[in-house]
Amino acid sequence: MRYRLKVLNQKNEVEILEISAPIESRARNIAQLQGYAVVAITPHLFPFSWNLSHNFPLQIFSHELNALMSAGLSLVEALEAIVEKETNAHTRNMVRGILDKLRQGLPFSSALETFPEHFSELFVAMVRASEQTGDITSALSRYVTYWEQTDKVRSKIISSSIYPAVISIVGMAVGLFLLFYVVPRFSRIYDDIHGDIPALSRLMLEWGSFVEAHGFIVVLVTLSVLIGTVMLIMMPAVRAKLMHSLLRIPALRERSRVYQIARLYRTLGMLLRGGIPIMQSINMATGLLDLELRILLSSAASRVREGKMLSVAMEEYGLTTPVALRLLRVGERTGRMGEMMERIAAFHDEELARWIDWFTRLFEPILMVFIGILIGGVVILMYMPIFELAGSVQ
Repeated sequence: MRYRLKVLNQKNEVEILEISAPIESRARNIAQLQGYAVVAITPHLFPFSWNLSHNFPLQIFSHELNALMSAGLSLVEALEAIVEKETNAHTRNMVRGILDKLRQGLPFSSALETFPEHFSELFVAMVRASEQTGDITSALSRYVTYWEQTDKVRSKIISSSIYPAVISIVGMAVGLFLLFYVVPRFSRIYDDIHGDIPALSRLMLEWGSFVEAHGFIVVLVTLSVLIGTVMLIMMPAVRAKLMHSLLRIPALRERSRVYQIARLYRTLGMLLRGGIPIMQSINMATGLLDLELRILLSSAASRVREGKMLSVAMEEYGLTTPVALRLLRVGERTGRMGEMMERIAAFHDEELARWIDWFTRLFEPILMVFIGILIGGVVILMYMPIFELAGSVQ
């Protein structure tokens, strides 16, 4: 849920904030932790937002901070450099707020913790663990690498979806052009034909006559349906239901499970290599999974607390694959659990990338054939009366 807050900053200037939170009190607490005095708070009128400027670019921030500190700048100097070069006002104010907290004497992790909407628990935990060793740059480097590797499969899915999406949009545009422009004009030509016309052709011609007579209303209703559909798809609840329906397909469900398991092990590996204990790492990584796997992971964590080996607990609750189980056992024998978990994630990410390539190569021609059949069918139905008339003349 998004909330719009009217607040007073430390200079007693009025600002408007938009904060995502499960309940109103949580949104109020987030604003107060950031140093604002809340004047008024109201739920956002829409379940989605068109303005993306308030999204803090954590991955870019981590990369830039890591590069500046690796070059020899102190933490404060690096943050000041980011403030000076930043053009986005919201991002600049966020980094300036972190600087203010540091100048007040707070550790870097505590300063980040005052902005829970923008800095995840994983990121704060990594920074806090690195503060004990004084090696913040290594933590930032691990986090940047983690996100680059995590986004690899997601980027692969997006890039593979571009061509089918373009084909679908073009096909839909051509179909709408035929139905709303070409068919109505063909219907005029056939007005005086009283012969035997195929039923589907007659139905299409009647559609053309209807559009010709009520064109404005038909176009208005069509645009309303298209806009309404887009708005519904943008709603998180609707997208979640659509995804749930897609995951009923066994093949997609299994790939989704492997993807989540790979992401889980990559997160655990990053946290373990950052010096965070296994149980704390599991608790932080739980939120990355869907509800079903989250329950299984909580049950596995309980078994680990009882003294079970991690590989045994994960296998017992179906949170492994044959490859993952073997690598977990190797990690337990050698004490390199973080490295083995990252190897598990890398192996399954490559496997998913190959599957996406195979699926795309199969799906694209099928989609083109389907669109071709639809458009070709409309064209054939339009010309069918001419064929019938030519046959009767002969």
